[in-house]
Amino acid sequence: MPEYVSYEEFGRRFFEIAVNEERVGSAFADIAGGDFTVGPIPSGPGGMAKVWAQVEIDEPQLTRQVGELITFTVKIPLRIGLLIDLKVDRIRYDVAGLITLPLTVRAAAPLELRIEVDPPKPKDVWVDVESRTIRGSIVRVVASVDAEIRRFIAQYVAEEIDKPEVKKARIINVSEELGRAFHNLGDDEPVPPTPSGPALPAGSTPDVPGEVVEVIGIVDPPGRTD
Repeated sequence: MPEYVSYEEFGRRFFEIAVNEERVGSAFADIAGGDFTVGPIPSGPGGMAKVWAQVEIDEPQLTRQVGELITFTVKIPLRIGLLIDLKVDRIRYDVAGLITLPLTVRAAAPLELRIEVDPPKPKDVWVDVESRTIRGSIVRVVASVDAEIRRFIAQYVAEEIDKPEVKKARIINVSEELGRAFHNLGDDEPVPPTPSGPALPAGSTPDVPGEVVEVIGIVDPPGRTD
């Protein structure tokens, strides 16, 4: 006997099952693997030093929170290669970074699931300018341009999540998906097997219902002699 539930409870269960980390993460899959360069950014007295940042975006990591609303925290790891030009020397460092984005999943009329995300701001971006691998004098140079690096990263990610293909992936038209599912219900019906009987002896022919023809004999063609 099935367990019947109210329409309201069904809708809530549908949301909680349909909107999981894997499905929501797929909407942001195109962002992973992107890379871009920030700079050169002048730093120090008179802009004597210049800083470049080569930023690579890793696979987003999602954590779901289920409450009155279903929300997600998206953490996008960054790999950042810094190049500091001090005029007399060029120094390279690899540091970590992270973007944190809050997502909210909402229901919209007539029958849609929408993943809403606010564009990231510089405060949502963290860059490890205090890395122990960077000596103190360089930390001061990088720290002076930290805000500019974070601003560029936030702007880049905001443009990525606003691309048409990403925006489309963040909207699920449930009515259309159900329509496709019902339309394809008959596509997987099994084809009835072809009737078959027992194997026939070699040289024999199957019985075919219909007119019976009796073979009386075989006549040699004229002029043939053995």
